[in-house]
Amino acid sequence: MIIDTHTHLYVEEFDTDYKEVIQRAIDYGVEKFFLPAIDSTYTERMFRLQKEYPEHMYLMNGLHPCSVKENWQEEIAKVNALVSAHSKDFYAIGEIGIDLYWDKTFLEAQKEAFALQIRLAKEYHLPIVIHCREAFEETFEVLEKEKSDDLFGIFHCFTGNKEQALRAISFGLKLGIGGVVTFKNGKIDTFLNEIPLKHLVLETDAPYLAPVPFRGKRNESSYLIYIVKKLAEIYNISENEIIKRTTNNALEIFKP
Repeated sequence: MIIDTHTHLYVEEFDTDYKEVIQRAIDYGVEKFFLPAIDSTYTERMFRLQKEYPEHMYLMNGLHPCSVKENWQEEIAKVNALVSAHSKDFYAIGEIGIDLYWDKTFLEAQKEAFALQIRLAKEYHLPIVIHCREAFEETFEVLEKEKSDDLFGIFHCFTGNKEQALRAISFGLKLGIGGVVTFKNGKIDTFLNEIPLKHLVLETDAPYLAPVPFRGKRNESSYLIYIVKKLAEIYNISENEIIKRTTNNALEIFKP
């Protein structure tokens, strides 16, 4: 069994063929799909997909940092209310974090929303799934303030260096490894074999960040096999061993 720990199968990019996309992934051995939240505008879509595939889809809840705008407090209130009302339906608080790639206007609001959602995760004994783009120091700053024995989760789409990888792990986080590991300029393949495999989980972030040979096209969960293949090369072990160990790591985090 392969687990995609991060896939947005409910978004518009899959509206015309999501059934085929999901079936392709299942045919390749992907049996569990963890769906990170974006904001309240997608909540209904997420629940609808989970209801259609109850044995395969697992929901997260949270406010994506790129959705932290003027109404962010209203959105956080919706996150809190939804977790309170449907706590057994969610397997993580995510994706949450800080993104400074597009806009730095709401940096302080992003930090506050991130911290509030970390505390929410702790309250419900849930893992967090972190989004960090061009914001390692800001992300670590919040994590440093919120760190505790009950903080755990996944540093999604990890793109940092070895030092940053070890620092993320020190907070009780696994590293989400996806298409970037196959990019020539991705760089994480240059040190990843120095990070014990027990700290890694597989993800696609579909429809984004498709691996080589599909880079630049729509990503999908069946493409996890290309991540597995690359990791097998990096760690010089079999693809089956990569699958077995990363699956166990994901089950340890999410406990589905």
